[in-house]
Amino acid sequence: MDIRDERIIDGKATAKSIVEEIGEEAEKFSRGKRAPSLRVIILGEDPASRVYVRNKIKTAKKCNIESELLELPDDLEEGELFDIIEDFNSDSGIDGFMVQLPLPAHINENEVIRRISPQKDVDGIHPFNLGMMVEGNPQFIPCTPLGITELLKRYRVRTEGKKAVIIGRSIIVGKPMALILSSKLEQGNATVTVCHSRTPDIEKETREADILVSAVGKPEFITGDMVKEDAVVIDVGVNRVEDTSRKKGYRLAGDVDFQSVLPRVSLITPVPGGVGPMTVAMLMKNTLKAAKMASGS
Repeated sequence: MDIRDERIIDGKATAKSIVEEIGEEAEKFSRGKRAPSLRVIILGEDPASRVYVRNKIKTAKKCNIESELLELPDDLEEGELFDIIEDFNSDSGIDGFMVQLPLPAHINENEVIRRISPQKDVDGIHPFNLGMMVEGNPQFIPCTPLGITELLKRYRVRTEGKKAVIIGRSIIVGKPMALILSSKLEQGNATVTVCHSRTPDIEKETREADILVSAVGKPEFITGDMVKEDAVVIDVGVNRVEDTSRKKGYRLAGDVDFQSVLPRVSLITPVPGGVGPMTVAMLMKNTLKAAKMASGS
């Protein structure tokens, strides 16, 4: 993959620029008072999740955001996690926090999300914040859709009047992405179709998409014959595919069969190096916003 190909959206470089911008803004904000503060909670030993959350802590430092990772055992009682969340909600020294998903099976994820204060929900997935998006007056936007929106903006992708197709209907990506693209916000005013496992003819829908966002979680599901000529393709998927030729025994693949789709598109995000770095950068953007809100600035 040649990242210099002008059709390839460089999420890594874009995120790096945004992190630098946030760092400068946070440094100015912190003059005469404490730095913005972020906490990340993780349960269990999942290697991929641990790498991901440590990257968040590392990025926070680059953004002049004070951060801490709270690592908890996967057999933690649900009530104990609720108590920690309540402590974080009431701690004025914490501007924002998140609980890394997925959670162990014995813990109700929806209940965990609902217990996080909407004013500290820097993941943007509390029902209050999703409701504010529906209203057209968002407080915190979920990090992955926000990152995609920023990529579309910085790569000057026109969304108004375009047909956008989203594959996946999760509250983390699919549903909020549909809200943004169909809203009256800057990167909105598109005509949006949301596809999912019960959609009878996904290929028909994807072939008509000017903007295609895939968050289905199936490696290389989208192939070249499913994509409209000159479409913009955003690949949210991060899937492990067995590969005995690699030292780790696997490779990362997106939802999109990159090699067959690339010749047809005007723009495409790679995996890795596309949406992923933007998601982390947007967590920092939301944390700085939470700090400003808390200080009344």
